[in-house]
Amino acid sequence: MKAVQYRTVGSAPEVVEVPVPEPGPGQVLLKVTAAGLCHSDLAVMSWPQEQFPYPLPMTLGHEGVGTVAGLGSGVTGVTEGDEVAVYGPWGCGLCRACAEGRENCCPRAAGLGIMPPGLGSPGALAEYMVVDSPRHLVALNGLDPAQAAPLTDAGLTPYHAIRASLPKLVPGSTAVVVGVGGLGHIAVQLLRALTPARVVALDVSKEKLELARAVGAHETLLSDGEAAARVRELTDGVGAEVVLDFVGAEATLAVAAASVAVAGDVTVVGIGGGTLAVGFGGGLPFEVSVCAPYWGSRRELIEVLELARQGLVSSHIETFSIEDAPLAYERLHSGEVGGRAVVLPHG
Repeated sequence: MKAVQYRTVGSAPEVVEVPVPEPGPGQVLLKVTAAGLCHSDLAVMSWPQEQFPYPLPMTLGHEGVGTVAGLGSGVTGVTEGDEVAVYGPWGCGLCRACAEGRENCCPRAAGLGIMPPGLGSPGALAEYMVVDSPRHLVALNGLDPAQAAPLTDAGLTPYHAIRASLPKLVPGSTAVVVGVGGLGHIAVQLLRALTPARVVALDVSKEKLELARAVGAHETLLSDGEAAARVRELTDGVGAEVVLDFVGAEATLAVAAASVAVAGDVTVVGIGGGTLAVGFGGGLPFEVSVCAPYWGSRRELIEVLELARQGLVSSHIETFSIEDAPLAYERLHSGEVGGRAVVLPHG
């Protein structure tokens, strides 16, 4: 079968031929129908040799959906032919966090060598993949695979982030979305679906701001040196109750810090390498909470997919064949993909 692998540190991903995997006891084999590409993949492939934590070669892709094609011994709850989405942040399955479906918070996974697909374990950018347990599968129930694949991360991660701030997103409040790419354009839709807040989108790209407006942003602003001042003007000097930074660079975090209201939330989702000083007198307004969320829970993925079925959330996608996956990564790196790039391994 064809798979897209990162084979050598510092090299570009390659399309290679590898054997179709066999599901072991308790595992599920999926015929992958769609896989999303993420900026996290680019970040991983930029790490130097001394910092690289995963075994190589590694099949990429942590956003995957597919059809159940085979079952290992002892598997129950799914049958061949089921169309499912893959929940990515795999945990031990036994600790308190996992018992609550919060495998993204599993404290034992790293020590046990449990790694997410595409981020240590073989991922979804292949014609077939093995999922370690049926508990990491969620039924699509009629959703289009190409639309559903990005929701497993680009939908789940902002949903998880927004849910934590829902008590502050009351009528008359303002939420700022910094960066309207693969995650940000879905965050705008989630804010509109879940809250009565005014949604203000910031980006350096006029095209992405147009996308933000199209999917529901009330206001769109260029993310420049004047952005924070304009947010304060829109809020009569108060600032935004919630700022979600989907870039995470020094410049965007500075905008977030200057835009947030007293007792507001700054949520740093992007992995742009920036830092934010936190402490009394450190530059943030009083009583601001700062959070760096990671993915989301299995329950939250079920809820995101339900929002998609109701037509409240959709992914703006561009599709590619598996042979063109390296090109898709190049375009993603250069900022030429609006929304999410999705690979269809079987055409």
